[in-house]
Formats: sequence, C-alpha cells, structure tokens
Amino acid sequence: MLKKITGGVGRDSHAPPYNHNKIWTKSFIAAVIGVMILAIISLFVGVYDIRGQEDGWDMFFITRVPRTAALLLTGAAMAMAGLVMQLITQNKFVEPTTTGTMEWAGLGLLFVYLMFPSPTLMLRMLGAIVFSFVGTMVFFLFLRRVKLRSSLIVPIIGLMLGAVISAFSTFVGLFFNMSQNIQNWFIGSFAPIQAGRYEYLWIIIIITILIFMLASRLTIAGLGEDIAKSLGLNYNTIVLIATMLIAVAVGIVAAVVGNLPFLGLIVPNIISMFRGDDLKSNLPWVCVLGMGIITVCDIISRTIIMPFEISVSVILGTVGAVVFIIILLRQRRPRRLR
Repeated sequence: MLKKITGGVGRDSHAPPYNHNKIWTKSFIAAVIGVMILAIISLFVGVYDIRGQEDGWDMFFITRVPRTAALLLTGAAMAMAGLVMQLITQNKFVEPTTTGTMEWAGLGLLFVYLMFPSPTLMLRMLGAIVFSFVGTMVFFLFLRRVKLRSSLIVPIIGLMLGAVISAFSTFVGLFFNMSQNIQNWFIGSFAPIQAGRYEYLWIIIIITILIFMLASRLTIAGLGEDIAKSLGLNYNTIVLIATMLIAVAVGIVAAVVGNLPFLGLIVPNIISMFRGDDLKSNLPWVCVLGMGIITVCDIISRTIIMPFEISVSVILGTVGAVVFIIILLRQRRPRRLR
C-alpha cells in the first residue's frame, strides 16, 4: 500500500525522472571503482615498511586492513546519518555536527568513564549511543516547538547547543581529572584503529540496510508531518526509528574513532545538487561518496607531514567548513536576486 501511496505522490507532484533511475549505472560503477582504488592506496600508505620487514604482512592485517575498513564504514555511517537528518528536518544544513549530536556522544563517553574507571569498548559505545539519541531527540523536539523563519538559524542553534554540551563536558572532565579522555575524543583519528578495536563498525552495514528498507517511509516523512499523516504514515514512529538508527551509527563512530565534523553535511548536499532529494536512489551514492571523501582526507593526513600524522578531523573539518560556507552562499544568492 505504501508503494502505491509513494507512486501517487510522485505523479501528483510531477517527480523528476531521477527517482526511477537504476542504482547500478555506469557513473555509479565508476564511483565504486574509484573508492576501491582509494582503499587500495590506503592499504599501502604508511611509515611502516610492510614489504621490507619480517612481520610486515602481519602488521598489514593487524593495522592497515582494519584502518581501511574503518574508513569505509565510518564514511558511509556519517554521510548516511546526515542524509536522514536533513530529510526529516527538511533542512540542508542539519547533520550530527550541526545539531550537537556528536557533542552529546562525547558527553556519553565521559559519563561512562565516570561510572566505570576502565570501560570496555562496548560500554563506551552504549553510552555514546544513548546520549546521542537523547541529544538528537532534544534537538528535534526543539524544532517542532519553535517555528523558525530561516533555515540558516537551525544549524546555528544546533552549533550553540553543541557548544554548551561541549563546554559542560570539558568542565566535568577537568573537575574529575578526565580531560585527557575528552581531548582524545575531540581529535578524531584512525591511528589507534587495529584488529580488535573496530569490529563494532560492521553494525553500520545492518543500519544501512534498515534505512534502505525504510526509504519510502522516510521520504514521505520528509514531506512534513501533516502530509505524512494525511497519507496514513505514523510520523512520530518513523522519526523515532530514524533517530534511533542515527544514534546507533553516530554512537559507534564516536566510541571507535571520535569526532568527525561536517562529513554528514557536505556529502548529502553534493549528491542532492546532481540527483535531487530521493532517499532510496541517493543512499548508495551518499555512502560511496562518504567513503571516498574520508579516505582521501585520511591519506592526506598520513602523507602531508610524513613520518608524522595529522588527525583526519583537521583535514575533514577544513574541507567541510569551506563547503559549508559555499552552501550558505548558494542559499543566500536567490534572495539577493529577488
């Protein structure tokens, strides 16, 4: 029945042809091949001589393979989280960084360290997931109760909320002498990734499949609460499920890697410029582009001052900030023309 409803919406609103494009097009296959090439390059970039040392290939499977897998899974997770959040809120500037979700995840990690002096990765991940869910729901509830005239105000409010949570986390960390834990989280890096410390990231594949299965319902929810309810969709339930999936993805990334800014902002916006806003057809593209961007940033972070390494969040944050400014300028241009 939902497929019929979705089809009806498409006909009534004169949906453009990209909604019916096949996923495995020539351009998408080329993009996948490009990401595979980047992954191969990532496997052989590093200071340690894999081929010249006796234990080189052991280190290859202990560090290089897990790091590259973590790059691909993390890139897909953060880009996908941004896409879903933008669809639900009907705002192109919303993603885990601009809503305070990542800062809430950091607060969850700090809370776990306060409760358990030497927490396992599972405990840290659960704490980050729970606090990410709470923080995202707080942001969504605020948007539902306050009517904002400009879409530009939404990310500003989210950034302010994130700054407050970040400041509180820093204060608590200093008060309980745990500032080192907070500092490590703020510096999102793949350097510590190795076998045994990244396996939870494979859960992201399950999240991606679930979001793809819910794509039609999420697309209808993105039309607005009134329209979604008029089409027979339980709007609150689908938003709750989407928020839970986002919280799980962001929580896992926060616990394993750390803070990765702006990835969920730039990737969905780049894809929507060329393909529109259909979730089901854009999701594979968003995942692939997210993988490619974060892999490129990580390769740059490992080679720019070799043999030392810059945190990937520094490269990603710089690129994301530039793209964010460009998107803001594109949004303001039509108003000036009027």
